[in-house]
Amino acid sequence: MRHVRFPARHVAGATGDDAAPLRSLGDKARWYLPAVLTADVVGAAVPVGLVFEAAQQARPGYCAAGAAAAWVGVQALRRRYTGRALGESRAVLPVLHDWLILIGVLAVARAATGEDTPRLAALGALLPALLITVAVRKLTYRHLSAARREAQAVSRVLVIGEPGSAEDVIAHLAARTDHPYVVVGVVPVGAGSLDSGVPVAARLDAAMPKAPTADSAAVLAAVRSHHADLVLVAPGARIAGERLRRVAWALHDAGLELAVFPGLVEVSVKRLETLSAGGLAVLRVAPPVRRGVQPVLKSVLDRAGAAVGLVLLSPLFLGLVAAIRIGSRGPAFFRQRRIGRDGVPFVMWKFRTMVVDAEGRKSELAGANENDGLMFKMRRDPRVTRVGRLLRRTSLDELPQLFNVLAGDMSLVGPRPPLPEEVAQYDEVELRRLTVRPGMTGLWQISGRSDLSWDETIQLDLQYVDNWSFTSDVDVVARTFRAVVDGRGAY
Repeated sequence: MRHVRFPARHVAGATGDDAAPLRSLGDKARWYLPAVLTADVVGAAVPVGLVFEAAQQARPGYCAAGAAAAWVGVQALRRRYTGRALGESRAVLPVLHDWLILIGVLAVARAATGEDTPRLAALGALLPALLITVAVRKLTYRHLSAARREAQAVSRVLVIGEPGSAEDVIAHLAARTDHPYVVVGVVPVGAGSLDSGVPVAARLDAAMPKAPTADSAAVLAAVRSHHADLVLVAPGARIAGERLRRVAWALHDAGLELAVFPGLVEVSVKRLETLSAGGLAVLRVAPPVRRGVQPVLKSVLDRAGAAVGLVLLSPLFLGLVAAIRIGSRGPAFFRQRRIGRDGVPFVMWKFRTMVVDAEGRKSELAGANENDGLMFKMRRDPRVTRVGRLLRRTSLDELPQLFNVLAGDMSLVGPRPPLPEEVAQYDEVELRRLTVRPGMTGLWQISGRSDLSWDETIQLDLQYVDNWSFTSDVDVVARTFRAVVDGRGAY
């Protein structure tokens, strides 16, 4: 597969001027904890107090304080307020899980105290706590993500491994900004050159040294000289088993953290399970979800969502049809042969955004293609009509694909439906994106659309295919509305 390119993160050294820009993981913005705590307390106490007072409860203030204390207590026990957890996730499911625990706790308290507020009203009073907590978690996540793009609130990482493996890990971490790790040094195991530019903090012999403490002493010295917060071991036969265990002992005795990269990439943590077999630490990787309740829910959501969307949007469809026909000669709808799941072709519907002879003129513009892969994209394509530019900017041209979703050829969420000539040039890795139904929206849409390179598009599609879940579809749909309003990469 082609090399995947992402916006590069600066890989700093640990000494001199390079060390200055880095702030450690403990240097997250100080307002995170007060903001989260205040939101949780206010979000639980105020609605409960108002509802219970309206219901003429004897002690609405006590009920409000109890609800707030329970909500904070549940999240504290779930370790949501620790420095390591703050700002690290915008996911809704963990908060929803905490909220359901809160409902259970307060249900027990209700039974014990004899409180008799109508159940539905009491449940409604607790709903703002869930919504406000989710909103504040998303706010801190976005702020922390922006800070990390500037190498702030990061973990300074020392990588240990055979030169090739270490270089792969360093390159992968440096190419992404959606994680807290910045590599400040590398400890190669065995001979070999490194081209990443990361300082070599020490070098271990290829074979396990006769002196039991030789590796540990070298690693500890490298950690101290480069002020590392974490030691990350890249996979390799030369740093494993007893040798790795001795290094781990030394690091842990010194109060330092050790992590081991298992060699997997783009695998969701939800698919991973740690096991022990005869003293060996084993990492089980669950297969992608293909059967069961979740695919059924996806199918129901697709068909129901498409049917409701077509009914509600029918007046808009009529208006767009009129605008397209008035703006340029030709039909309002554009039909194109695309490739669906398992390589089965289908006819995809869109609103026409180009002149009627656009396909015939494509060969004339081949030299102006701005995409580096198999797709054809031009930021200022002369074939696009005036109305078409507006439709593309707002993604309204995609709406007729609701007919494809209703027919079962497409899904609301999935990889971009490719053209037959694109699929003809796919390699075995790229063909994997055809194992699911293509979608009206997907990770590519909420991550930049046409601004993405071909490699980035493929990588996002493969990430979706391998790590799909029903809740991830719901999240993508919600984030799509923001992407459409933003309009970035739509042309």
